[in-house]
Amino acid sequence: MSPQTATMTAPAVQPVFAGVQAPPVPAVVLRTARAGDAAAILALIDAHLEEGHLLPRTLAELTVHTSRFVVGVAGRRVVACAELAPLSATVAEVRSLVVHRDARHDGLGRDLVDELVRRARVQGVDTLSAFTHGPGYFVRMGFSLVPHHWMREKIAADCQACALFRRCGQSAVVLSLTDLGRGGRPVRS
Repeated sequence: MSPQTATMTAPAVQPVFAGVQAPPVPAVVLRTARAGDAAAILALIDAHLEEGHLLPRTLAELTVHTSRFVVGVAGRRVVACAELAPLSATVAEVRSLVVHRDARHDGLGRDLVDELVRRARVQGVDTLSAFTHGPGYFVRMGFSLVPHHWMREKIAADCQACALFRRCGQSAVVLSLTDLGRGGRPVRS
């Protein structure tokens, strides 16, 4: 398997409706986004904005940063995405983590975060962060809840210019990449 591509297998049991088995669900392949994926990433983000967990993005912004995204592709359809956004030489952020409603509950979000952790380590990042309305999701993956002011890089890069600065309702979470054990998982005490 190449470092830029990973394959997830589809669920072993396929649903049966009225005695007819549904066609197999295509495997989801994780890969680095390509320039041509920017519109599909934007559509995925826009389709999930009403859930209140994502910040809006523009096509121009996504086009510039496409190579920082990992996408989950089923067949020819982008069903998931996440961006590894550098905040400094040693700190990066998980941004725009979204899995299409139809592709949820099979671990695809975790697989995306795991892939971002792997890439961050290769890039020499010491701390991976996320700002989220659902900190429990990240805490279950080994991230720690921290005060916003611990993330000076994020505040300087994005928060101070945001219209919701100091009232966004998001929680800051971090994962130390210097304390990871086998398989990139956090060392548990």
